[in-house]
Amino acid sequence: MQVKEVFPALSVDEVGKVLKIKNSREGNKKPKINMMTRGPSRKEVIILMAKHTAELIVNSAHIHIANVNKCLKNSKSDIVADFIQSTNNGIVITTNKPANNLNLSTIEKYLKSI
Repeated sequence: MQVKEVFPALSVDEVGKVLKIKNSREGNKKPKINMMTRGPSRKEVIILMAKHTAELIVNSAHIHIANVNKCLKNSKSDIVADFIQSTNNGIVITTNKPANNLNLSTIEKYLKSI
C-alpha cells in the first residue's frame, strides 16, 4: 500500500511487481562474500635458513622490520614489510604489496649483513 501512495502513477500490476521484488529481497539480508585469488599473491618473502638463526631474527623482529623498511625506503621502494614469522625451515616476511626483484635483493642484502 505504501508503494501506491509514493508512486500514484503506477498501475496495480506494476505495484504488485514492486512489492514482489521488495518481499523477495528481505529474505536475503545476509551478504555473501566472494573471495578469489589468481595465482600466488607474492606478498610473502620466504627466506630459507637454519631454525636457530630464524629464531634469533624473530626474537628481535621489531628491530629487523624497522631496518628492512629503512633499506626499502633508501632504495626508493613503495613496499613496506609488515611482520616476520618463523616457519619450520626459515622465516617469512609479509609485505603490503608484491615484491619485485629489486625489493627482494634489498631484503636479501640486509639479511646477509646481519
